Parts: sequence; C-alpha cells; structure tokens
Amino acid sequence: MSEPIMNEPIKGTESTQGRRDFLKQAAAAAAFPMILPAKTLGLGAHVAPSNRITMACIGTGSQGRSNLGQFLNSQDGYFVAVCDVDARHRRQARQMINQANENEDCAEYNDFRELLERDDIDGVSIALPDHWHSIPSIACARKGWDIYGEKPLALTIAEGRAMCDAVHRHGTVWQTGSWQRSQSHFRNACELVRNGYIGEVTKVEVGLPTGSSIEEQPVMEVPDHLDYDMWLGPAPDAPYTEKRCHWDFRWILDYSGGQLTDWAAHHVDIANWGMGTEYTGPIAVEGEGEFPREGLWNAAINYMVHATYAPGASPVAPNGFVMHVSNSFPMGARFYGTEGEVFVSRGDSFEATPASLKEEAIGSDKIKLYASQNHFQNFYDCVRSRALTVTPIEPAQRSITVAHLGNIAMQLGRRIEWDPALERIPNDEQAQRMTSRPMRGPWHL
Repeated sequence: MSEPIMNEPIKGTESTQGRRDFLKQAAAAAAFPMILPAKTLGLGAHVAPSNRITMACIGTGSQGRSNLGQFLNSQDGYFVAVCDVDARHRRQARQMINQANENEDCAEYNDFRELLERDDIDGVSIALPDHWHSIPSIACARKGWDIYGEKPLALTIAEGRAMCDAVHRHGTVWQTGSWQRSQSHFRNACELVRNGYIGEVTKVEVGLPTGSSIEEQPVMEVPDHLDYDMWLGPAPDAPYTEKRCHWDFRWILDYSGGQLTDWAAHHVDIANWGMGTEYTGPIAVEGEGEFPREGLWNAAINYMVHATYAPGASPVAPNGFVMHVSNSFPMGARFYGTEGEVFVSRGDSFEATPASLKEEAIGSDKIKLYASQNHFQNFYDCVRSRALTVTPIEPAQRSITVAHLGNIAMQLGRRIEWDPALERIPNDEQAQRMTSRPMRGPWHL
C-alpha cells in the first residue's frame, strides 16, 4: 500500500457525515475569533455539549482511565457513556466523567453491544485486552464511530487486517495509542534518519523489555464485580485466577504476545517511522526466544528477532536492511548509518553521532514528518477535519506484524518468509495458520 498524504481527508459514511460536517464547520468558525467569537458557537471556556464530539469509553481499566483523563483535559469532547466488564472500573470512570461534566448523566454498560444501540455517539476510546481489540473496533467502525484504539493493534495479523479494512470501508478516523509519535524528540530523530543525515542505513536495533514468568496459580472464585465469561470473550475457556486478568493478560499467549507485542507497538513503530517502512514490511523473519516451560505466563521472556527488509523497501536503505528486535538492547530505536547513528527513547532520550546532528536545523525543503504535540487532541482535531491522525491504522498494523511474525518464527524455531504486499506467509501452511486464531463461540469477526 502506498503511503497516503498526511492531510488526505477520510470519507465518512452517510449516517455520520451530517454531524461531522457540523463539527468541521464549527471548528473552522472558531479559528477566526476576530470575526465570530468562539463563545457565540459555545466554543469558549465551557463548550456546549452540542458543539463537542460526543464520546464513549470501552475498557476502563488502568490504561482506559489514563486515556480518559487525557481526553477530559480537552473541551473538544463530551463523554456520555462507559463500558467495562469490571463494575469497579467502569464506576470509577463514570465518576471521573460525571465530575468533569458536573452532572450525574454518564451511562454505564457491561456489554459493548448495548452501547452500540445508541445513536448519539461520534467517537469512542477503546482500551481492552489484545484479544478483545478486533471485534468491538470493527463493530464501532460499522456504526460510523471514530476510534482511539489502544496498542498493540490486534491479537493476530488477520484480525489487524480485518480492522484496517473496516476502518477504510466506513471512513473511520483512527488514532492508535502509540503516542510516542506526538513527542517532538522522536519526530526530530526520525527526520534526521529520513533526510539522510546519517547516510545509508544498514541496520536498526529496537530494544524492548524483558518478560516475566510466574508459577501455576490456584483456581479462584470469580469476584462479583467481574463478568469473567465476557472478559474471556473469543479466547479459549479457562479457569479464573487473578493473575490471568487485567494487567497480567499481557504475559499469556491466549490474550497477547508478551513484552514483544506490548512494546513493539511503540518502538518498532518509531523504527518504521524513521525508515519510511510504515506501509510495508519485511520479507523474512527469524528469531530465538526463551519461553517459560511451566506456570501461568507463557509469553517469551528473552527474545531476539531479525526482520529482513528488501532493497528499496526503505528510502534510506537502498540495499535493504535488517531490523533486530530484542530485550537485550537498550529500550528505544537505534539507527546505524554509513555516516552516523541516531538513538531515541523515552524521557527525551535522544543521542546522535556525530553529536552535532542533534543541533541540526532541518529546513522546510527537507522531509518533515507529521507534527503532533498532543496525541489526544490530534484525534479530536482529525475527527473534525477528517484528516489522517499521526498514528493511523495501517502503520499500526505494520509495526505489530513484525512482532507477530517474530513470535511465530520463535515458536516454530525456523525462518519464515513474508509477502508484505499480500500480507501472507508463502509456502508454509503451518506458519500461515498462525497468523489467525480460532474464536470461542459465539464470537466471530
């Protein structure tokens, strides 16, 4: 797929286009306060709900409530509903919303399908376990709702592709929770690479966290506040134990892919951004991983993945390059070029060789990457403008595909080929089957 223009508008569905046009017109009018005061439109210090983007939350655990807090900092959105299978979490989120709205009107739902019956929603923030990413996201896209969806994109490559197709088909604005793109030092580092300041790139090292293991856990009684069967959803049936659910789902392969998938959505995404490979992928992947032999958590603890990109896949690597992804590297992305290096990570960590590159002023005649200063505000802005967000869905699919292929290669213990255009593993039926998972009934895509 060719890379779209950053500000290319996204076509909306007929059912939602009228309100979207209204929101876009209101935003445009608010941009000219000398002509028309913002408060005339209800866009002043206290924005009228009718002029805001009507929002709901699906998933209100730790990450969901963190995202909600960020969204509530903006006057562009007005939250009216929360949904979560854990009553404690959704009531905490409901309290946050009611306090922000200065009323008691926020509705709460246990089942996202009940939320989907509403016709007054413009957008939704989804923060669920990975095995629950695809089904609600596709349903919301079909409904015509715009989506802020947490990373990693999906549990499998096939589910991610189905999500991409639904977003494109229904004209949905999508923002992935890979918020590092809205940090200036990540953007600056990637612009140095994309503009050839370190020469031809020969390899990239992506450092991610080390995984963990835990002993077998006792079967426990399901707490009254948790709808456990709904929490499992499309995943295989399994007895309840506390360390299976909520934050710890990440370390169990039925629900996620371990630290490899949890963090590839951040740092592999930045590697792709810098290399210009965010709309393609490797042609081969191999790796070695240490998986726990016993206990509840079974995702890789230590891992080394090598993803080979073809010549010409990256504009700064005409002869091809290899992306190495491992917990043995420092956290972040390091680009090795023929004329220097760039390393970037969190906490404003930004290193360059030669050091003078950090002070380089990249002129307007150079490649300039999408500049977002606030990840959540960028979503709101794009809902109004219908432009692509800073982390649209296709780059999210491509970054997490590297991790999914790495897990497949490590589990099979062999190199696998990959066709990035068709998104298939050719000539290896066993590996290709692992790009999707069967779903527990009655759930299906």
